[in-house]
Amino acid sequence: MNGSPSSPHSAVYPGSFDPLTRGHLDVIERAAQLFDHVLVAVVVNPQKREPLFTLDEREAMIRETVAHLDNVQVDHFRGLLADFVRHRAGTVIVKGLRVVSDFESEMATALMNRSLSAVDTVFLPSDPRWSFVSSTLVKEVYNLGGDVTAFVPPAVLRVMQANRPPHPVPPNVSS
Repeated sequence: MNGSPSSPHSAVYPGSFDPLTRGHLDVIERAAQLFDHVLVAVVVNPQKREPLFTLDEREAMIRETVAHLDNVQVDHFRGLLADFVRHRAGTVIVKGLRVVSDFESEMATALMNRSLSAVDTVFLPSDPRWSFVSSTLVKEVYNLGGDVTAFVPPAVLRVMQANRPPHPVPPNVSS
């Protein structure tokens, strides 16, 4: 990590968090034990399709979920992560890895961010309980009327249940 051994380490954990999952929360809690300060940075990505939750909803759900962690804050950013990290005086970027293919894609991004900001990326492997859980899968199960209780924190589940669309009609299944 950059800086002297006595300097405080400020980690930035970026993502769309649409929605925040228990896997994300696990990474946040572990990062909060490793670093003096963790900033959960909700990315505003215009190239992603319509998000399930607004930026304000995502930030509010994350804030409620991490309220028990005194050294964790939530903010959002647009543009380059490297610029945001530099602006917020981050000393490290934290990324969670669920599967090997995550490493392949995240490694190139980590190297680019390091070349742009001189900030290293620390990879935290997923807890095996959450290695198959992604925001995309949670949204898919949710949108098809499935129960996502086991995969999202209570604050997220409350908002999801309040916003749940009508259940789809199950297809006819002949025996």
